[in-house]
Amino acid sequence: MATLDPHRTDLAALRARDRLRSLRPRTGVDFSSNDYLGLAQSPRLRAAVADALARGVPVGSGGSRLLRGNCDEHEALEDEAARFFGSEAALVFASGFAANTTLFATLPQTGDLVVHDALIHASAHEGMRLGRATCVSAAHNDADAAEDKIRDWRRRGGTGTPWIAVESLYSMDGDRAPLAALAVVAERHDAVLLIDEAHATGVLGPDGRGLTAELADRASIITLHTAGKALGCEGALLCGPPTMRDFLVNRGRGFIFSTAPSPLMASAVRESLRIVADEPARRDRLRQLVAFAERKLAPCGVAPSGSQILPLVIGDDAATMRLASALQAAGFDVRGIRPPTVPVGTSRLRISLTLNVTDADITALADTLESLQ
Repeated sequence: MATLDPHRTDLAALRARDRLRSLRPRTGVDFSSNDYLGLAQSPRLRAAVADALARGVPVGSGGSRLLRGNCDEHEALEDEAARFFGSEAALVFASGFAANTTLFATLPQTGDLVVHDALIHASAHEGMRLGRATCVSAAHNDADAAEDKIRDWRRRGGTGTPWIAVESLYSMDGDRAPLAALAVVAERHDAVLLIDEAHATGVLGPDGRGLTAELADRASIITLHTAGKALGCEGALLCGPPTMRDFLVNRGRGFIFSTAPSPLMASAVRESLRIVADEPARRDRLRQLVAFAERKLAPCGVAPSGSQILPLVIGDDAATMRLASALQAAGFDVRGIRPPTVPVGTSRLRISLTLNVTDADITALADTLESLQ
């Protein structure tokens, strides 16, 4: 088909630069998933789904929430999530990408400013591209840099609302945002703080409620909590003031024109929140694995991150993928991450720790990695 020739050329260019992606089945010991608490195959989640089916909860919603797709399970999840995460209201989406894109495309208005961390997720960038506000990048994890962007904007005549957008735990580096300092900046400039808790939800903060739970003032904070990572399910929840929820229901095209998430999955996520609250031993065990892995992998050049995400930066794309392939051939599911997911020159192995692995698995990975370097 001649009309697709430009696409073939683009794919060939990606292949030549060792950046061509492809889908393949999962194999080997899990060092790549985001199932941090090992809940994806939890017997409690299986039982919750079976119970929901027995109660007549439908698998599909049948339409958008504003038509016939709004089910009791959606609203029950939103009520429970708002209580769990300490917010006034919550709104469920089918995925974190959909939630983030809708948020950034809808809430910041013409005349506003969005200051986002340089390493924020692609879904935020997609939403900003669709949105109306002016968007600028600030140096990674630098609250002073974010404040400087707001001050520069005000000096140039900016009169709208500033929005500061960060992740609480970054997915490719495993480092934490300086949330307390950012909250001070937000308060000083009457800004809204948008915090993507995707990789912290269930794992960090009191009772696994995320790092935002440690902030005293939550009045001008909106958080994103994904259900497809540590919660072991799928979907996402935006948590914040009722005005946020009402505005997205009325103006958020990504919400209005999307079929509602599965009511059955909403039942599963409710149970997952209860597991996170009821079983702190899962977080304790994950912390032990992180400490053990940091010691074992240090001789291989893996710098400690203090979280379940441990990057080994290689730099070169081809070298990264060769090392990832060698580890996969040895039985370890470790993936190579290349641009544009990470900045150019920082291709890496992303080693993800979950309760699906043991100390013995980590030791074997460290020994194999050291032998390959």
